[in-house]
Amino acid sequence: MNDTTLQDWETFYDERAGKMLLFAKQFVGCVATAEDVVQDGFLRFWKGRKSHPADRLESYLYGCIRWAALDLLRRSKRSKIREETYSADEQPEGTVEAFECPVESKETAALVSSALEQLNAEQREVVVLKVWAGLTLKEIGEALEISPNTVSSRYRYALEALRKEMGALER
Repeated sequence: MNDTTLQDWETFYDERAGKMLLFAKQFVGCVATAEDVVQDGFLRFWKGRKSHPADRLESYLYGCIRWAALDLLRRSKRSKIREETYSADEQPEGTVEAFECPVESKETAALVSSALEQLNAEQREVVVLKVWAGLTLKEIGEALEISPNTVSSRYRYALEALRKEMGALER
């Protein structure tokens, strides 16, 4: 990725933008703000890409998105106002739903979304990276700057909590 053309960069971005938007949205809650975070994260990634090995670019990219989101939240409390601006049924056309997943019905999607909201931020972050972004535990650890064992524990506890929550919601 160090000696790439603009076309390569555009392809790289296009292939990952949706997943990055979903990842950023779990921090900020609002699609418009998440788009800003993704843009800032990709810019950070672009500036630092030459200092990272090619086989770790994906986890480095998630790390850049994460830090961009955290920086935004630290700089401005206004993001809470923007989160409340958009409700699920008022999202601009062409945006990513809060947690898109292949489910059989809107009811099931609502159950999954509700269950995910009950997880703590650390567990939800790991689930999003594992399930929706398709990263390995090692890659998640690199992106979040934690050990793979910690990632594994968070993922395991998250799955247990999701099972309980989904069971309670279905009743």
